[in-house]
Amino acid sequence: MAEAEQLSEHAQDVELPGWLLTICRWVATFGGLVLMAVMLMTVASVTRRGVFGAPIPGDYEIVEMASAVVIACFLPWCQATGGNVLVDFFTMKAGPRVNHMLEAFGDLIYLLIGALLLWRMWFGVSEFRGYGEQSMVLGIPIWPSAAVMLPAFALLIVTTFFTMMGHLKGARQ
Repeated sequence: MAEAEQLSEHAQDVELPGWLLTICRWVATFGGLVLMAVMLMTVASVTRRGVFGAPIPGDYEIVEMASAVVIACFLPWCQATGGNVLVDFFTMKAGPRVNHMLEAFGDLIYLLIGALLLWRMWFGVSEFRGYGEQSMVLGIPIWPSAAVMLPAFALLIVTTFFTMMGHLKGARQ
């Protein structure tokens, strides 16, 4: 199936570079693999609880850390494919130029939020590492899972910038 056919109608309004879509897809694939691992661990923990009366120790800690990684990894792909929630009730009858301008404004806000997340996560990772922050049950260092989110947030910023520029270009046509 062609790349354009895979993307939502909304995303087809904005053409993104192939290299960016490829990176977003790989990061989302990594997130999917982490999600699959968490799912298998959860099944094993529930099975172990039912059969032996004891779950995998710290299973909720692993789910917590991995869920944050998964969400961060899915955000750039969601932006690239136009998968974010779009409420167009008030703009259904507006022209393409108005819709592109509103989308560009929304992308700007999202870009700023992504930059804020990256900035604060950078300091969070530094503090987690500096203080030796660990999970309660397993004693797993927190900073590596938080550090995995940094490239995902950086990719979100780049992706949002490109979608914003695409919407601005669409507004001028």
